[in-house]
Amino acid sequence: MAKRDFYDILGVPKGADQGTIKKAYRKVAMKYHPDKNKGDKAAEEKFKEAAEAYEVLSDKDKRARYDRFGHQGVGGNSGFGGGGSMNMEDIFSQFGDVFGDDSPFSQFFGGAGGGGTRTRRSTGKRGSNLRVKVALDLKEIANGVNKKIKVKKQIGCKTCNGSGAKDASSVKTCSTCRGSGYVRQVKNTFLGQMQTTVACPSCNGTGNMVTAKCHSCRGNGTQQGEEIIEIDIPAGVQDGMQLSVRGKGNAGSGGGGNGDLMINIEEKPHEELHRDGMNLIYELYVNFADAALGTSVEVPTIDGRVKIKIPAGTQSGKMFRLKGKGLPSVQSYGKGDQLIHLNIWTPKKLSSEDEEILKRMRNLNNFHPNPGKTEKGFFDRMKDYFN
Repeated sequence: MAKRDFYDILGVPKGADQGTIKKAYRKVAMKYHPDKNKGDKAAEEKFKEAAEAYEVLSDKDKRARYDRFGHQGVGGNSGFGGGGSMNMEDIFSQFGDVFGDDSPFSQFFGGAGGGGTRTRRSTGKRGSNLRVKVALDLKEIANGVNKKIKVKKQIGCKTCNGSGAKDASSVKTCSTCRGSGYVRQVKNTFLGQMQTTVACPSCNGTGNMVTAKCHSCRGNGTQQGEEIIEIDIPAGVQDGMQLSVRGKGNAGSGGGGNGDLMINIEEKPHEELHRDGMNLIYELYVNFADAALGTSVEVPTIDGRVKIKIPAGTQSGKMFRLKGKGLPSVQSYGKGDQLIHLNIWTPKKLSSEDEEILKRMRNLNNFHPNPGKTEKGFFDRMKDYFN
């Protein structure tokens, strides 16, 4: 099933500012919030869909990639980024603060008045994102590819299982919040005095206090390590495009979630083909005799060499097209072509015999330039191709 447009999901135009996007997300999230639609799976999916749209459109870089490349630019259906892999805990953890503690909506996120049935506990500090470069050749870009990469990163401490404590007896319930991870505060707002719930400052919302730190990680809950990560890169990606793999960045501390792994695409130059968007261009050189008499030549493509016919009398600058031999769109709506630009090769050094032949040809009538109305210049030929 095709993914819906993120702007349509939130009901905002493409030029909407961040304030408009935030308000729109509040409205849609409130409409489909699980606490208001208990047991309604369709509403829950729409709630997740709205979170995915907001995750992308509220981030400047992700929004720019989405506007340029569509869903594939932010992960699409390939397991990268996007809310398709988000669970409800992710959503409440990342976007609950959109509603604000003093907002009438915040009660559904464990906020004002504590009226909501869903309260979330802050579980430490989230791990940072990691960035890696992945170099691809044109064949890999044309077909898509599965890559396994080894990443050095912060991983959960194996000694304490990420708790940061020396042992199980070195963890006690926080005396400030009594293990809830939250404390209640009273704030004065324009609506009057309101009670809000915030993360406990003593335990940072974990509900526990470590009395003796783990010797391996010194209480951080993480240590340096490495992981082999398998990623599926969709066909049609471009140099400089960034994809993300959720949860494969550095491990968080104090039980916090992992960061993301950001994949920066680097395109390896091809020895013979040049990329121009979805099209591929090949510069073909033939000698004057072959252009005048006609011939057949082999040219390279991504899938191997193919033979094309050069008609007799072909002029320099002629553009041949191999339809569908280019690169696919990253948004999966077609393929480009391979363009073959023909150049007549002029020798730079001549033997005395060569010179004699050319001097005789120079005076023959057929060798005098005489372009007719049907002959087109370079720009006319390019206009014909793209139109």
